Amino acid sequence: MPLNHEYQMQLLRDILSNHQVDCCGSVAECEQLERLVKSLMVNTNINENIKPVLEEIYRYGQLGTYTQNLDEHITAHQQDLSSWVSSVNQYT
Repeated sequence: MPLNHEYQMQLLRDILSNHQVDCCGSVAECEQLERLVKSLMVNTNINENIKPVLEEIYRYGQLGTYTQNLDEHITAHQQDLSSWVSSVNQYT
């Protein structure tokens, strides 16, 4: 059963928040971010103003999937994570 866009946004926010707070994560979470963003980008119920943020999150997930040191990648994006969580909160 597919997730509705509201639940997808909550899940996106939860993963980003966990990365921000824990300063660690998994490749599977990065892959999940990519899948969530892909799905949200084609959803007509999503506010257009969040799409540039979703693109940034997609790139973050993509880079995280292929990085040699994921924890370092997450730590390097702490400010971005904080900003993205705030943006996602604004549109959920």
